[in-house]
Amino acid sequence: MEEKFWLQEEQKEEKYYPHRRNKKEFRMRNSFLYNTKYMIFSESLKKNKDFQNVYHNGKSYANKYLILYALQNAGTRNRLGISVSKKVGNSVVRHRMTRLVRESYRLNEEKVNCGYDLVVIVRPAGKEKGYYEVESALLHLLGIAHVLRSE
Repeated sequence: MEEKFWLQEEQKEEKYYPHRRNKKEFRMRNSFLYNTKYMIFSESLKKNKDFQNVYHNGKSYANKYLILYALQNAGTRNRLGISVSKKVGNSVVRHRMTRLVRESYRLNEEKVNCGYDLVVIVRPAGKEKGYYEVESALLHLLGIAHVLRSE
């Protein structure tokens, strides 16, 4: 019964909204693209108490553009938190830097050992930098923190 209902809803949608059909087909055909966009071995660090725990008990490493706090956790997954203060810029700049850090981590995630809480803080000097500089700075910090896998 419920399956029939959803079939009718899809037919209505195709009838009344034909322009949506192409997007839906594209998503269905290329669903593998959507599944690979997220971090596989990591989660986000969201709670304030988790950030505070990493700040107080973790070890810090810094370079010109980023600061990294690393703390070993009891789990098997990494947890990544990103902090960008108002000193860096307005909300557009702060979100851009957050996206750059998250993307550079996501693309290099398989190089990182599991079982760490990581907090990345963006310095004001990093706001003008592009993806490759941010990625290089992040990999440098992960390397000196001994979080990268040795191959």
